[in-house]
Amino acid sequence: MSSIHPSAVVDPAAELADDVSVGPFCVVGPDVVLAAGVKLDSHVTVEGSTRVGERTRIWPFAALGGAPQHARYAGDGTRLEVGADCLIREHVTLHRGTEGDRGLTRVGDRCMLMVGSHVAHDCVLADDVVLANNVQLGGHVELGPSVFVGGNAGLHQRVRVGEGGFVAGGAVLLRDLVPHAIASGNPALLVGPNLVGLRRAGVDRGSIAQVRALRRWLFFEQEGTLAARIEEAAGRWGADPLAEAILRFAGTTGPRGLVASRLD
Repeated sequence: MSSIHPSAVVDPAAELADDVSVGPFCVVGPDVVLAAGVKLDSHVTVEGSTRVGERTRIWPFAALGGAPQHARYAGDGTRLEVGADCLIREHVTLHRGTEGDRGLTRVGDRCMLMVGSHVAHDCVLADDVVLANNVQLGGHVELGPSVFVGGNAGLHQRVRVGEGGFVAGGAVLLRDLVPHAIASGNPALLVGPNLVGLRRAGVDRGSIAQVRALRRWLFFEQEGTLAARIEEAAGRWGADPLAEAILRFAGTTGPRGLVASRLD
């Protein structure tokens, strides 16, 4: 049977697995689903159509599933999904999606959202993402697997960060960041490959050298349009899986464009 502190307010319609723990002064709404092993420490609010995955722990004063901060939101039936084994620290806010977009905000498995970070409507965080203290994600942001965002960084709405990307603390990211790269500054610029992340992932030196050469080709050495550089680079480096992932991401960049090594 679930452990619910007497001071907590849990709507009878909420779905709680047998071993869920709800601490003092928490509030759980009627459309909430808390999977096995979820723990709400104290003073946590979970509302709206929200599902929290197995073994996720939520620290005090976090607020999950609130209505999106969107001028045209009119109470539509949108959702928030949080994956398994996540750590959601104090004062984190996660908002539901909007009907005009995917209608869903999603946080993957094994994510760590540190104190005061905010995930806005319609964001998608893949598995193993880390947001350090006070990171602010605008609406519709997409973060790939194993992305790390440093403290006090801000990401513009609809920005994408590819797998293994690293956004430095205090950065203001206005454009898409290709996989396995580091962005720093305000506005953020591309400062190099994420060598530490690549090595920790066990990527061999040959592939790292390919990534470095591809970065120079795309952002430093060549003239002409990005599309032309991508096409030629595919013939040179497309056989390498990491390089191919970078080229695929670059070729599908959205309206924000790509973070480059210098301002336009």
